[in-house]
Amino acid sequence: MSDSETVPQATVPEKPGSAPALPKEALEIASGYAFAGPALDLGALMWAGECLADAQIRIPLPMLTRHGLVAGATGTGKTKTLQLIAEQLSAQGVPVFLADIKGDLSGISAPGVANDKVAARAGEVHQKWTATGFPAEFYALGGLGEGVPVRATVTGFGPVLLSKVLGLNRTQEQSLGLIFHYADHKGLELVDLKDLRAVVTFLTSDEGRGELKNIGGLSTATAGVVLRSLTAFEAQGMAAFFGEPEFDTAEFLRTAPDGRGLVSVLELPAVQDRPQLFSTFLMWLLADLFHDLPEVGDAEKPKLVFFFDEAHLLFKDASRAFLDSITQTVRLIRSKGVGVFFVTQTPKDVPGDVLAQLGNRVQHALRAFTPDDQKALAATVRTFPNSGYDLEELLTGLGTGEAVVTVLSEKGAPTPVAATRLRAPESLMGPVAPDALRQAVTGSPLYGRYAQAVDRESAYERLRRPPAGKGPDELTAAPGKEAARGKAAPREPEEERSMVEQVVGSGMFKSLARSIGTQIGREITRSVFGTARRRR
Repeated sequence: MSDSETVPQATVPEKPGSAPALPKEALEIASGYAFAGPALDLGALMWAGECLADAQIRIPLPMLTRHGLVAGATGTGKTKTLQLIAEQLSAQGVPVFLADIKGDLSGISAPGVANDKVAARAGEVHQKWTATGFPAEFYALGGLGEGVPVRATVTGFGPVLLSKVLGLNRTQEQSLGLIFHYADHKGLELVDLKDLRAVVTFLTSDEGRGELKNIGGLSTATAGVVLRSLTAFEAQGMAAFFGEPEFDTAEFLRTAPDGRGLVSVLELPAVQDRPQLFSTFLMWLLADLFHDLPEVGDAEKPKLVFFFDEAHLLFKDASRAFLDSITQTVRLIRSKGVGVFFVTQTPKDVPGDVLAQLGNRVQHALRAFTPDDQKALAATVRTFPNSGYDLEELLTGLGTGEAVVTVLSEKGAPTPVAATRLRAPESLMGPVAPDALRQAVTGSPLYGRYAQAVDRESAYERLRRPPAGKGPDELTAAPGKEAARGKAAPREPEEERSMVEQVVGSGMFKSLARSIGTQIGREITRSVFGTARRRR
């Protein structure tokens, strides 16, 4: 099907909600969505069992930075809703980030295929459907799967997020933070996991034990837990996610040559069995954007809309401090022009403080087969404004591709609750062929930049290297008779310094500190998540 091929439709009214034939209640709802400025078209209002194509339900483009929630039971159409919103954002010049957990969002790059179902849905909602592919870039965590590899350095990822990935408790997290602080302060770059292991091992050795004495120290037991957690983490094949070149999240902010927003798709099927890892990595991407982007205030359109799929995994077993950091990031990133949409099954999956920040809601059907389902349904209903619908009945009766919607108007006030029959995506509803995906990845200008991992000198190598002019055996024994008899000779002033201090003070180290792009020689500024702020 060519991009120019369309499905014929009935005429759409010039002003949504203006048709006189609408029932009074429906007209009142539709008038709440008749925005003057640019907006995304979601679909048509459903009222009293009918789809009213003259009453269009929309989201004002500037309000996408007020964040949102797309929720619903499995199989109700959440993925197609993401695709629909992403397409329209791209068409209006807004870059989009999507996490593709099941591997079926790659189709956004290819034109859709017309069929009877698409034609029927387009006719019901007065959609002028045209098969269209959108500009897309594909990524993969650590290069596992088809995509440009996305890596983070351990220094960049930070202790808070790494603690969550490793499953550390609060006390162990604090100790890990101390280790990062020491490495930052001494200019020891933690590029990959072996660097972190080397620093932990050094700080619990006879030579390094005193390094943290004045700021609390590191117990052997805690260090053992951290080292065992790292070993288990690496045994699961996770080491590939950490290293260089570290991914620059500014890549997500690009537009295509034709002015459309680039859709960045993070392909996650290869790691979908490691939910704690990919959900925390998504948070790292968002935190990195937050700390690199300038303030823009209330923009005419977002700089980026970030869809956080399987959001409940992020909040599961999270510490209070971690939840507070998420809340703060979501609250403040709006002023940097970024909108965040959490995607999950029920609003209950999202903590109240975070849910309060989500101004736009698209709620697909919920199931109520068990007592727990009934509680979740009742809780979901309470999160909506008062309306003329029986929401408990409506939410259990919605079909696939239907949802209950409320958004923020152009003035920032909640719109009336609207049962909505959603439009059909215009791109391919399913994955592209594996060969096409591989070709798109290897043909990307980013592939050459990020494909090959680089293992340059960092903390591991520096801590293993003896001071200039001495071999490993000469670090603890001075030359002469005392050394020959196995007795410790008095140390010269240079030898009284620890191994790390000697490394940091060496000429080679100072030369490295002046090299382009290095973070050595300065203490790293960290965010609320402990992620390192890069200078670009």
